[in-house]
Amino acid sequence: MQTTLITNALCVNEGSTTASDLFIRHGRIERIAPRLELRADTTIDAGGRLLLPGMIDCHVHFREPGLEQKADIQSESAAAVAGGVTSFMEMPNTRPAATTNEILEQKFALAATRSIANYSFHLGASNSNLDELLALDPRTVCGVKLFMGASTGNLLVDRAQQLEDIFKEVHVPVSLHCEDTNTIRENEKAAREKFGESIPFGEHWKIRSEAACYQSTALAVELATRYGTRIHVLHLTTARELALFKAGPAAGKRITCEACPHHLWFSAGDYDALGALIKCNPSIKTADDRAALRQALLDDVVDTVGTDHAPHLWEEKQNPYGSAPSGLPVIQSALVSLLEFLPPAAVAEKTAHNPARIFQVAERGFIREGCWADLVLVDPRKPHTVTKENTLYKCGWSPFEGTTFGSSVCLTLVNGRIAYRDGQVNRSVRGQRLLFDR
Repeated sequence: MQTTLITNALCVNEGSTTASDLFIRHGRIERIAPRLELRADTTIDAGGRLLLPGMIDCHVHFREPGLEQKADIQSESAAAVAGGVTSFMEMPNTRPAATTNEILEQKFALAATRSIANYSFHLGASNSNLDELLALDPRTVCGVKLFMGASTGNLLVDRAQQLEDIFKEVHVPVSLHCEDTNTIRENEKAAREKFGESIPFGEHWKIRSEAACYQSTALAVELATRYGTRIHVLHLTTARELALFKAGPAAGKRITCEACPHHLWFSAGDYDALGALIKCNPSIKTADDRAALRQALLDDVVDTVGTDHAPHLWEEKQNPYGSAPSGLPVIQSALVSLLEFLPPAAVAEKTAHNPARIFQVAERGFIREGCWADLVLVDPRKPHTVTKENTLYKCGWSPFEGTTFGSSVCLTLVNGRIAYRDGQVNRSVRGQRLLFDR
């Protein structure tokens, strides 16, 4: 494998920003120093721009297998590296749902031939597959995904005994979707009584309400506290839920939580203009909730940012409220959106360091000698505007269209190889299966 020398970089890593050169060999960072006089097959002049560890996105829906008309592993991993995401952990609600280790390994086999970024896949919990969850290989699989309400098919776990058994017996990280189904159903019934079949999209945050989120999240935290379960609560959306979590370094916690770029960017006031384009579950809520989530990132209450990247076709999103699907594509703009309101060191902490710590990702998530060279070079002085033309999602649209961000991703390295540079994706790059120190 070729060697690469990166010069004149501002390395953002573990709370500090330092002028550094990096030498990469066999896909790993071999040397870091203020100045390196070494020969290399490829030299990249960073020009004083920011060099961050590549984002580890612990929460994506790439739709393959079974829903490839919306997205697939190759198309969405291309968008990922264009946005500085070098590793992802995908969710089980594909077709068929990944509720057995056999189906899970089939997804890994697909990714080995198609993914430009590094990859792992969650095994989905159901009301009847505890034996599969316990047979999971903790070294080679990121964890378990548990829908505590508000899902479809067989991925909803709503039997009290099965829920308790999962919290008691599963010892890998359990990623949770927390919304109370009964509360949502009652709210939707009330909305239909008021609006009939013409429910405005602005009612979505009232239907998928604060109460629905809080009730389910509180139950999850209570069960995890009782049994010592390692849980990661996904996509928090309310200020009220934040009170359930403790501030402090992620490395010292067994109960952690995530925020998503769209909940950190949009608010309930945007439904009138964007409608179905920002319909997602859990819902985007008030401006006060958004402000609380942003502050919680700075206060180390929220530990990670994951995208919940969930593409749907443009045509599907033109449907009325009741039939327009929930979910939106955001992975390509996630990193730059965070740099609008977080300092670079905090972005590195929430998108790379903490995901690596929480999931115990081996040899990734940091700019350290010996680690894999998963890196993203960002120009903080190069604005760009999101358009259909520069959006790489297979679905062809982004809720950020028309938004101008103050920074741009210039270069992304995956295992030391250039996967993206100045608008071009190197589709010959193949990522690796993530491994975990467990």
